[in-house]
Amino acid sequence: MTNHARATLESALRERKLDRTLTTALAPLERRDPSALVPMDVAAVDACLHGGLPRGQLSELAGPRSSGRMTLLLQLVAAATGRGEIAALVDTLDRLDVASAAAAGVDLSRLLWIRGHALASPGPRGPAEATVDRALKALNLVLQAGGFGVVAIDLADVSPAVLKQIPFTTWLRVQRTIEGSDTACVLLASEPLARSAGGLTLSLASRATWAGASNQSRRLAGAAMRVRVVSPRKRIDGEATVAASVPRGA
Repeated sequence: MTNHARATLESALRERKLDRTLTTALAPLERRDPSALVPMDVAAVDACLHGGLPRGQLSELAGPRSSGRMTLLLQLVAAATGRGEIAALVDTLDRLDVASAAAAGVDLSRLLWIRGHALASPGPRGPAEATVDRALKALNLVLQAGGFGVVAIDLADVSPAVLKQIPFTTWLRVQRTIEGSDTACVLLASEPLARSAGGLTLSLASRATWAGASNQSRRLAGAAMRVRVVSPRKRIDGEATVAASVPRGA
């Protein structure tokens, strides 16, 4: 009886093209067509991703502040615009530093920057909820328009209390919109929130290294970003470390 009910449910989902929500219905680990992936042009990360983030899926860059989440997103956007693709960023709290984006190699002429509203305190009630709601509506409009290689929404500094109020059906609609398209949708958050069944979560952490013999002479010498990639069906599950040095005098 249980097997019959499950078969009926799976059949109904397939009829409505929602079978991608069933991780057991997805194929096991395979080599994907490179054109179905969006590489970051970061060798260690792309190797761990088996080529890049999947197009037509919702993926996540999740980590605490100073974990390298924005750095990695800018690298992804820079790689995409460098290939001639168009990218979009829904900047929920208006936190993007344009100079940093340009320094990362982003072709600003190929970036649609949708600016949100900066909040003095993006707390759990009132203006923050309205700001997130507008950002999600903007994201939906951009995805429906199509033609973008990468579309990202930055929710990293939004209060977790506000994010938890977002219905999970919101992310199902996002996935349904981009299913089968050439767009990789990326969510920037402080913790995993909404990955689709075929998308990936990149869990980020960083560790700083210091130079100097005493507290007075200590200086930042470098930083290592650890990227743990998680897949819902073990298509990918591994780690990569990206190290960066800081020039003397910086």
